[in-house]
Amino acid sequence: MSARVNPRRVRRLKDSHPGPGPVVYWLSRDQRARDNWALLHAQDLALEAARPLAAVFCLVPTFLGAALRQYAFMLRGLAETAHTLAQHHIPLLLVQGRPEEEIPRLLTALRARVLVTDFDPLRIKREWKAGVLAQVELPVLEVDAHNIIPCWLASPKQEWAAYSFRPKVRRALPEFLTDFPELLPHPHRLGPPDPWPPVEDLLRSLPVDRSVAEVPKPLPGEAAAGQALTEFIARRLSRYPQDRNDPGKNGQSGLSPYLHFGQLAPQRAAWEVFRAEAPPEAREAFLEELIVRRELSDNFCYYQPRYDEVAGFPDWARKTLDEHRSDPREYLYSLEELEAARTHDELWNAAQREMVLTGRMHGYLRMYWAKKILEWSPDPETALRTATYLNDRYELDGRDPNGYVGIAWSLGGVHDRAFAERPIFGKIRYMSRQSLARKFDLRDYLLRFAS
Repeated sequence: MSARVNPRRVRRLKDSHPGPGPVVYWLSRDQRARDNWALLHAQDLALEAARPLAAVFCLVPTFLGAALRQYAFMLRGLAETAHTLAQHHIPLLLVQGRPEEEIPRLLTALRARVLVTDFDPLRIKREWKAGVLAQVELPVLEVDAHNIIPCWLASPKQEWAAYSFRPKVRRALPEFLTDFPELLPHPHRLGPPDPWPPVEDLLRSLPVDRSVAEVPKPLPGEAAAGQALTEFIARRLSRYPQDRNDPGKNGQSGLSPYLHFGQLAPQRAAWEVFRAEAPPEAREAFLEELIVRRELSDNFCYYQPRYDEVAGFPDWARKTLDEHRSDPREYLYSLEELEAARTHDELWNAAQREMVLTGRMHGYLRMYWAKKILEWSPDPETALRTATYLNDRYELDGRDPNGYVGIAWSLGGVHDRAFAERPIFGKIRYMSRQSLARKFDLRDYLLRFAS
């Protein structure tokens, strides 16, 4: 077992005889060279066997509604990762197509010794992995390089709320929250790698929606992610508890796109914040979001196969929503009206425009935005489809467990409790424009994203 990686972070998906060739790391969720437990484990296996090490990324032409905006951010980051890996004598190979076909084909061509891959709870990623496992005859290992506590160890079941998950996380943190060792220049070379294809050529080759354009900020890649983390700790961490929920202030970390694409290790962010000179309550508030809440989202998607359906909501939430299906709606908006931010609610419109224009939406407003979609849709199923479609089409960090769970919390009470009953929502928590106006000065926000 790996000398640098906690063996409990690794699990064997398939046992077989090793091949004679290189160890191969299939990176998917964790698209970085530094601070990557899966890559480090793959390197340790390659060093132990005196074999070359190669990484591979499979570029699928379509992925859960991702548009040019998300593909460009990802591919520009991967180009940087390819360069960094090459400096360590580790080629990053690119294959295009269906992973179930392309990864086994590459492994056969390389006569690979072992396949190491990273962990992802999403259904489509698990289907890809199952397809690869069915096609290969070599050892396959999975490393959770995304969660600080490996998802399958953090809890053996679906947790119902943060209050039940938090004690388990705190017990495990001393074992898993550590600094990372350095990736070593690899002494056994596979051969000179092909140059990474120009990003613009790759983007032109993809059949993606080009109407959702790239955004100038944030800049993609590992270097930009590290700079964003450093800036957050220096400038905003100390006031994080006071400012994070205020849409009028720049109080959030801004790290979610980097975390989503794996360009920044959540464990690196946690480690640096844990050691930062900041008020204890600020560190605690940020680590609650980064570790407990984020890893709770992975827990939900891992143990609840219908995480993006109304059927995945808790029983009490489905019951109360069913009881209010026939309630009259004062406003009903079509998907086209919502996408174009043409509602009567100027705050909702501003939040939608922020997402369309910038690729992000203030986290506190995302809850309000989703709940209003429930209020303005004919039924919960339509609301869930609409919220998921808009989130995944425009947000840089869409198609993520945090996004699915955030929508399920807003619409279906996931990880929440029952509240006083009211029309349409039943016992689902309600949020109003008036309550937000009482908490925050929204004038600057409304001006920034006015039509």
